[in-house]
Amino acid sequence: MAAGKDATPSDRGVVPAARRLPVGAEIMAGGVAFRVWAPARRRVAVKVEGGSDHSMTAEPNGYFSAFVPGLGAGARYRFRLDGGDVFPDPASRFQPDGPHGPSEVVDPAAYRWRDTAWRGLTRAGQVLYELHVGTFTPEGTYAAALPYLPKLAELGVTAIELMPVAEFPGRFGWGYDGVDLFAPTRLYGRPDDLRRFVDESHRLGLGVILDVVYNHVGPDGNYLTQFAPAYFSDRHRNEWGESLNFDGADAGPVREFFVANAVYWIEEFHFDGLRLDATQAITDGSDEHIVAALTRAARAAAGERALFFVAENEPQHPVFARAPESGGYGVDALWNDDFHHSAMVALTGRQEAYYTDHAGAPQEFVSAAKYGYLFQGQRYAWQESGRGTPALDLAPSQFVTFIQNHDQVANSARGLRVHQLTSAGRARAMTVLLLLLPQTPMLFQGQEFFASAPFFYFADHGDELNRLVLEGRADFLKQFPNLTDEAMAARLALPGDESTFKRSKLDWSEFAAHAEIVVLHRDLLRLRREDPTFAAQPGRDRLDGAVIASEAFLLRYFGDEGEDRLLLVNLGRTLRLWAIPDPLAAPPEGRFWTLLLSSESPDYGGGGAPPDDPRRGWYLPGHAALVFAARTTPPEGVSEFRSGKVD
Repeated sequence: MAAGKDATPSDRGVVPAARRLPVGAEIMAGGVAFRVWAPARRRVAVKVEGGSDHSMTAEPNGYFSAFVPGLGAGARYRFRLDGGDVFPDPASRFQPDGPHGPSEVVDPAAYRWRDTAWRGLTRAGQVLYELHVGTFTPEGTYAAALPYLPKLAELGVTAIELMPVAEFPGRFGWGYDGVDLFAPTRLYGRPDDLRRFVDESHRLGLGVILDVVYNHVGPDGNYLTQFAPAYFSDRHRNEWGESLNFDGADAGPVREFFVANAVYWIEEFHFDGLRLDATQAITDGSDEHIVAALTRAARAAAGERALFFVAENEPQHPVFARAPESGGYGVDALWNDDFHHSAMVALTGRQEAYYTDHAGAPQEFVSAAKYGYLFQGQRYAWQESGRGTPALDLAPSQFVTFIQNHDQVANSARGLRVHQLTSAGRARAMTVLLLLLPQTPMLFQGQEFFASAPFFYFADHGDELNRLVLEGRADFLKQFPNLTDEAMAARLALPGDESTFKRSKLDWSEFAAHAEIVVLHRDLLRLRREDPTFAAQPGRDRLDGAVIASEAFLLRYFGDEGEDRLLLVNLGRTLRLWAIPDPLAAPPEGRFWTLLLSSESPDYGGGGAPPDDPRRGWYLPGHAALVFAARTTPPEGVSEFRSGKVD
């Protein structure tokens, strides 16, 4: 029997029938019910701010509970342990003064939702947009973000992937060092402001999934061990801190805590799913992996509303994205670092550190289009071992592809965006490829208008922890040879400096100033959504590709009744090909290739290209991508897919 299997419901104590969650403060008729797991303590009391202590009743397996009459929303409290110090609630719904202050009672039923007709998110057809609330607008709040949501909906984004919002210390941060996992951080607004953000997104047709961290807890403001050292385990290694105990002694209440957290975000905030951070560090030998347990519980809590789960998994283990009935963990899609790495090498020419095993060669993009992960068990020289396991059974939409995300932009040392590291033409061409692949694409905030703002790593802690964070960050970046240069290392942005955070904020005036690149993104997403062949998101049986030059390749999308599409990508010099000796370049019988879209169109900021009629040979501009449709009439040399101006 697996170690974590001993955690049965009877072991965990009896959860009062009126409670919605097993832990935390919940408003009930006449007062507030409190419940906490504290097996390391003999006595626990609720210390109400401005009031007295209220003793809690010991339950089986280390739980304590109490009902305090007369309390309601807004009451602040802590738990007093063994008659000594007081600590915030591990399941606090809000920390108005930060993780070291008192917890606040919140009434989740006070917000009046308007999204009753919203049906959630399925995997098919999604276009993700990663968003960090603190830098998305100058104000850095949920409320300030609301006016910009229509721009995302009009662009063609279907779902926002919100970077972690669980309470963390300091004035700014990425959120991956959260310590109060049920409490939306006070930095971005109150809990109802987050509800309004999700509600308004749904009104506009945008789903919202939340990035959650279930592989570790931040070091500053983490009081879990005051209640139960068993929250953590020394049986597993974790590069970010202590591993969480999902499969050892007393793992049952720990598992319950994290499953309840997943359910909480779905039920009380109407999130459409979760993005699970660094799942390779979620170690669990139980009969049911904790990821499988929480996805199952969350889907049950959502009822008929569809949920969409995404996982980051650096070793590329497809088991996370397989169905539970096939032994998988029930996640819908996995981040695909392989595509990003190949794209960055092709765009920048830099082949170092974790880019070492990627050449950015055309065949890599053809293989990525067909198979998702490039490494599915073969040797990975950078890690001197095999990477991944076979994933040929996964559908293309189960891979999330991107050329930017929070980590990778920050890892460019100066926090530069992709378009700042390569030529404008290559950036446009790679954008075409990204948004027309059958995989699920993801944009990082500002990518749609080639934002000039960098995105740095930033975190605000005390002086000593800030120093350790800086040293750890510098040590991580030393894998890039250029950052071993002392002059370059001295120019790295300081994570704890407020200016590092402020420089990472988007300048939304660039949305209009860079309108041409916005139009490119909008046209591509409309093509992806409305064109019958691209919208069908073809699987491997309806997609093929071929290398046509050292830096050029084609992808053929097979549509119904001859409605095929052809994507040509040339990341090198201009090519004049009098013939392409590959059957994938031949149009269906009785049809002609007609230009749908060119990344070199002046509408998109390109330098223009002469009208192309493949019957007389192929003209492929350097650093460009061309999209053709099979039509029954010969081409007239005019692109037929444009959407117009940006407002």
